[in-house]
Amino acid sequence: MPFLKLTKFEQHRLSLFFICLALSILGWLFFALSNPYRYAVNTVVRFYNAPANKAFHPLQSEYVKLVVEGTGWQLLFSKLRFTPQNIKVDLQELNKRNFISFKDQLDLVNKEFDSKQRIVSVLPDTLYFDFSSRKIKRVPVKLVYKISFKNQYGIYDQIKLVPEYVTLSGPEEDLKSITSWETDTVISNNVFETFSTTISLKAPMKPNVDIYPTLIQVKIPVDAFTEKEVEVPLQVKNNHRFDDVKLFPENVKVKLMVSLKNYPLIDKKAFDASVDLDNWKKNGYKQLPILLKNYPEFCKPIKIEPQFVDFIIKK
Repeated sequence: MPFLKLTKFEQHRLSLFFICLALSILGWLFFALSNPYRYAVNTVVRFYNAPANKAFHPLQSEYVKLVVEGTGWQLLFSKLRFTPQNIKVDLQELNKRNFISFKDQLDLVNKEFDSKQRIVSVLPDTLYFDFSSRKIKRVPVKLVYKISFKNQYGIYDQIKLVPEYVTLSGPEEDLKSITSWETDTVISNNVFETFSTTISLKAPMKPNVDIYPTLIQVKIPVDAFTEKEVEVPLQVKNNHRFDDVKLFPENVKVKLMVSLKNYPLIDKKAFDASVDLDNWKKNGYKQLPILLKNYPEFCKPIKIEPQFVDFIIKK
């Protein structure tokens, strides 16, 4: 195979050629990537300045496609691309018509973002809406919380919410399935005393539903808990035919946890411990299980002794 030999002068000229070629390619790439290009980004529409006297239903998806103009460098490197989580759309024009044109709001939309890239169009370019009269509904607030307590501490009374109810307004179709409204999550650890806080209500998922107020006051009563034992007399349920039913024992001991503040309020009359004679008549039980049906809300039963009792029936 013949081997091409080049003189030093020819090798030098060939090297210069490749260097010039590489520089030309790099220069072309630099200028090409510096030119403006357009690319598409999907994002969510958020509405504001909604009409006060009527409810509205968007007739298209909440997602739109933004056509963004940027440099080739920004298009090449995805981290440099403009990717807003959402764009805000002013609904003032809905007081006059039933559609919103993005062409009228592009300048306002671009002013929201501190970016050298520019949104040049939105697809679809027009949003259409259906209207209905607004309804008002009052629903209870549901507190969401994740709280851990010090050992032997806990919530000893009802949590207080101010206000306990919030007012919703929006289309009847959107409101009819709402029976309560959750708060943001109250998070606290190692709690050992009553505390109060202000918490936001969760934002409406639908843009045409409004909520008032948006903040509530929360008071969570916390106290130390201790163990207490109460002796409760047993009652016999479903005794329709027998004159006398003798239980052994006639009383049971209920062990419970109660807060120190509620400790003096424990009264055995507030407890309803019983046996059901149907367990013998219908099921053939030789011992009757104890049923604890009623007890004060502020205590937590942890054990009943005994759990079964013997009985004698006198006919």
